[in-house]
Amino acid sequence: MKRVSFDLEFLFKASPTILYKFLTTPSCLVRWFCDAVDITGDTYTFEWSGFEETAFMIDDFEEERIRFQWEEYPDEFFEFKIDISPVTNETILTITDYCDSDEQDEQKELWNSQITKLKRETGG
Repeated sequence: MKRVSFDLEFLFKASPTILYKFLTTPSCLVRWFCDAVDITGDTYTFEWSGFEETAFMIDDFEEERIRFQWEEYPDEFFEFKIDISPVTNETILTITDYCDSDEQDEQKELWNSQITKLKRETGG
């Protein structure tokens, strides 16, 4: 199955500082992204429903961009990019991820669900 990348963009009322904290710290990641996470250096081991997946933080520009590379897919990454809208002054979170070409709709729905939780946790 061919793997494809996709981008999703979300607007937040929360500041880049708050959003960055929710994308990088264990106590915040478990509130919206995963059931548990163990961070050792740049290695993040995420757990969902008893299954673990390991990702390596390969890029980190505080309050701007975080990029992870899944151990299982070394040629792929998922990225959180944080910008400020010059018009509305809202925080923009852009997510880049990969999935099998026939799972794109499901993966986007999953991210939408996760981001709904993240917005609730960050106050919008």
